[in-house]
Amino acid sequence: MLCLGRQRLWVTAIASSCLLLAPAAWAVSAPTPAQAAVAFYPVQLPEDRDNDLTQVRMHTQAASGVVVELFGQIVDAQGEPVAGAQVEIWQADAGGHYFNEHHGRDENFQGYGQATTDSNGQYSFVTVRPGAVGTRAPHINIAVSVAGKPRFVTQCYIRGERHNARDPQLNALSNPARREQLIVPFVPVAGAKVEKQVARFDIVLGLNAPPTALAAHLS
Repeated sequence: MLCLGRQRLWVTAIASSCLLLAPAAWAVSAPTPAQAAVAFYPVQLPEDRDNDLTQVRMHTQAASGVVVELFGQIVDAQGEPVAGAQVEIWQADAGGHYFNEHHGRDENFQGYGQATTDSNGQYSFVTVRPGAVGTRAPHINIAVSVAGKPRFVTQCYIRGERHNARDPQLNALSNPARREQLIVPFVPVAGAKVEKQVARFDIVLGLNAPPTALAAHLS
């Protein structure tokens, strides 16, 4: 079951954008492209590693930047929900600084969080819209761990970001359709007390996929 915070996320997201919650057409879907894990994964995980990255435990102030409610569903290649998967995210703060950096980063931003998918394969996080880092477009790193399977790592990019066109990792995917799987709209929430956006990033793991079908999707 989702905790209360995660239930609130889904209610808010539903109210914010029906388009984001349109039923996904699964049934032997193309697996989500993997992206290389970069050096910005925390050297040491923070003590506070829940799914709300905007509020660090014992801090009175929230993180700076546009609040983003990131959610989605994780399924296998047959469209079956993957329950009980551990989902990790890590990213730069609104100013483009990672948790590992000692100077300039937002001390009120957690930088890293964890969640577990529910029986429907759903996960959710509260975070901020990431800033650009060097030649990289703003993105959120996501890792999914399923018992007995290799850890899967990918990245979620923001539709409409001008940096997408020159991002080296995104454009390493030569197939435009594959790149599009990693780019999602961050939709503003009307009437929110603080500037807020919602983003749905679904993940299809290459579990159960016949080798021939998997090879076709990866081409």
